[in-house]
Amino acid sequence: MRQNSDTRLRLSRRTMLEAGTAVAALSFVGQPQLARSAGLADAETPPGPMTVRLLINGGPQILTLDPRTTLLDALREHLALTGTKKGCDQGQCGACTVIVNGQRINSCLTLAVMHADDEITTIEGLADGGDLHPMQAAFVRHDGLQCGYCTPGQICSAVAVLAEHKAGWPSYATADVATAPVLTDAEISERMSGNICRCSAYPNIVAAIRDAAEGGRS
Repeated sequence: MRQNSDTRLRLSRRTMLEAGTAVAALSFVGQPQLARSAGLADAETPPGPMTVRLLINGGPQILTLDPRTTLLDALREHLALTGTKKGCDQGQCGACTVIVNGQRINSCLTLAVMHADDEITTIEGLADGGDLHPMQAAFVRHDGLQCGYCTPGQICSAVAVLAEHKAGWPSYATADVATAPVLTDAEISERMSGNICRCSAYPNIVAAIRDAAEGGRS
């Protein structure tokens, strides 16, 4: 009798587990149907395409996009501006850095539709025709790149760094936030810390930024 009782107990537990799994699966599968029957279809239905006007590298671009499209994917997949790189896609490496209204942002962390009529500058928009931007030229002079994958983001970030410094914005490395920060190597390194170079060309990057800050005289 004890053996039969144990067998029934084991079967009962297994049956309960199987039943619970089945109920959970049916509940998950049935959520959209339940939402529709309750009048909540909009919460489950993907949003429709939206049209947005972006000002990119000085010119307007009108795109019809899934509103969930990141600015990075809009640039790369819809406008073929592939200089902006997709690295971590989590805002940690800085390879996707672009300049929006004068400030640097990680384009992988923002939606394209959020930037209607914003002035967006990518690496392709820094040069003046056949003339390199001073920061680009400085990176070349100081060999501030190796594989080059992070370089577009590094350069866009560096351009914004000089603008931030000129505006008097302090950083974590600023000794006295009440005074204008001096652009020391520590300041440059701290301000560029959001841009990762797997090739570790950091000393050359710092030298290039200092060169550009000093007018390209070194």
